Amino acid sequence: MSRGALGKNNWALFLMLLAGIMLGGFIGNAAAGVSGLSWLNYGQSFGFASPIVLDLGILVITFGLSIKITIASIIGVLIAIIIYRLI
Repeated sequence: MSRGALGKNNWALFLMLLAGIMLGGFIGNAAAGVSGLSWLNYGQSFGFASPIVLDLGILVITFGLSIKITIASIIGVLIAIIIYRLI
């Protein structure tokens, strides 16, 4: 297998995982108000509590990262992996 084809497959997997995380997060937020499906939005958030600011005088850069992992996003990742393996 050529190196280019391997890189393409890795990018496809990355994009599938990203889509699964985003779709799962969206479904988790939508299901938060539904009594029978509210467990899909259960999860943990981690990251920086406040952004880190780097002031260089003429340039100010602000770094921030916050990730919320929910049950729905984990299910989305698993579905993305299954779809990727089928393709």
